[in-house]
Parts: sequence; structure tokens; C-alpha cells
Amino acid sequence: MGQHLLPGNPPVALTLRKSGRARRLSLRVSGLDGQVTLTVPQGVSETEALGFARSRADWLRRTLAAQPSGVTIAPGAMLPIEGELCEVVPGSGRQVRLGRGLVHVPGAEDMLAPRLRAWLRARARDRLAAASDHHAQRLGLGYSRLALRDTRSRWGSCSAQGALSYSWRLILAPPEVLDYVAAHEVAHLAEMNHSPAFWAVVARLLPGYDAPRAWLRREGAGLHRYRFE
Repeated sequence: MGQHLLPGNPPVALTLRKSGRARRLSLRVSGLDGQVTLTVPQGVSETEALGFARSRADWLRRTLAAQPSGVTIAPGAMLPIEGELCEVVPGSGRQVRLGRGLVHVPGAEDMLAPRLRAWLRARARDRLAAASDHHAQRLGLGYSRLALRDTRSRWGSCSAQGALSYSWRLILAPPEVLDYVAAHEVAHLAEMNHSPAFWAVVARLLPGYDAPRAWLRREGAGLHRYRFE
């Protein structure tokens, strides 16, 4: 098991993962980073698993080629901020400034990406705290804390102790999408499940939530294209 390289043009890197729950061989290409995972049931040899992957090589290459390429944050890069596409440009002064399709980032060029990321995280915290407070007040409930992460598997979570956690990349999405995720997680303060009762709470907090939910399912993976390293 582990890391393997499927020969060809181009070669395809893949990870073999043994699973006691899997009933058949399966290939998955992550929509977030293009990582290829080959899930292997117990009793299936590595040789057989790699043969299966080779038989699907053309599909793998087509799928990988169709994925959007990553965007490295640097002067001239285009970045969505609250759903509006902005060009990243060097700025003057001490503060990041946003206006007229441009985001001005002061300081040395090698610090531009981390400085912009810090500004985006702060803006995300402000927006998510305001949305969470609003929805929690409507329910008459409180949450214990709010944290930001750069999670790839989920956009938000609510613990049994009432702690809310969100992906800071929601600040890149349209405001109604960020608001939907806040309403979704706050609704868990009342219903720690995804039952009809839970979705009724979401609908009460945010009528018409279907549209931003569909946007996130359709476009959300693209928010991870932007690389600030």
C-alpha cells in the first residue's frame, strides 16, 4: 500500500488505501487538490489493485486534466473576495485596501500573500461572528466560541459543547453563501443532527437557503484553488 506512480504520459501519482469496509476497488480524484486515492478491500493484492488503476488510466488523466489549475497569490492574480473578482496589486501605507475590483496589499512582495491571507481571515472572522450572533440570537441560544480553520473536508462544524468552527475561505464566496453556512452551524445548537427538524430550523433562520447551498456544492471546491504559501 502507500504511494505509487502510474506510468504513462503524464504519469499519475496515487495513494493506495486499505479498507476493511470497502467491498470493491474504487478510484477517487479529489476535487480540492487532485489527489488520486485507490481504495482496496481486504483480500485484494497490491498487484491486482494497481492493475485496476491501469485499466482506468485514460479516465484518470481526463479527470485530472479537466480540473481547474491552482492560482498562486502574487501581483496580478485574480481573487474572489465576497464573491467579487479582484486583482491583487501592490499597495501603499500600512493597511490592505479593497475597492473598484482591486485589492491593494502594502509591503514587500514576498510578504504579499501571507499579509493578504491574514487580512482575509480577519475579515472572515468579522463576517462569520456577525452572522453567527444574528442567527444565535434569533434562536435564543448561545455558542461557546468561534474558530477559523482552513479545512478541506467541511465548511463549518458545531461541537456538542456549542463551539463553532468555520473555514476562513468562506470570505471568498458570495455573502449569502457565508450566511448560509453560519445559519447551518448555528442550527446545530438546536438540533445536533440533519433530521427534518434540523432543516426546518435552517429554513426558519434563512428562507431560501437552497440557492447558496447549491452554490457551495457546485463551486465550493474552487475556493481551494487559491494558494497563499
